Amino acid sequence: MIGQGHFVVFVLDDHLYSLHLPVVERVIRAVEVTPLPKSPPVVIGVIDLEGTIVPVVNLRRRFRLPEREIEPSDQIVIARIAAEGRMSSEDRLVGLVVDSVVEVIELSDERIVAPESIMPGLEYVAGVARLADGLLLIHDLDAFLSTDERRTLDGALAAGAS
Repeated sequence: MIGQGHFVVFVLDDHLYSLHLPVVERVIRAVEVTPLPKSPPVVIGVIDLEGTIVPVVNLRRRFRLPEREIEPSDQIVIARIAAEGRMSSEDRLVGLVVDSVVEVIELSDERIVAPESIMPGLEYVAGVARLADGLLLIHDLDAFLSTDERRTLDGALAAGAS
């Protein structure tokens, strides 16, 4: 479970989600995503971010929400996934398409409920917080891509670079 701290809150289909602020690099406007052959199904393609090729993850597919085309009003959260489960120089940037980023909030440990106390085995969820306007799911970005998905993505990126 992710402990207290600051969280970037974003919206997908009127539901609130968040990521721990330290993993978020920046938020950009939606841009055209170039398809990446042989990438995992959850990766919709790549973008060029100031010379860095960044894979873009389809959160709607991962969260089992209705899929839709990227709209000009959408935003892309650029965040870091830790290499091998720990932060290092080999961290990977990923883009997450969201409807909008709404705020950065601070949460104390008392406001965050561990995912195991809600339902054992919740994937991608590091905690749940109660807010005045509903529940906020706090996601564990390092769990978004499985080891197999990471390997497949590495292969697709290497093939695309050659």
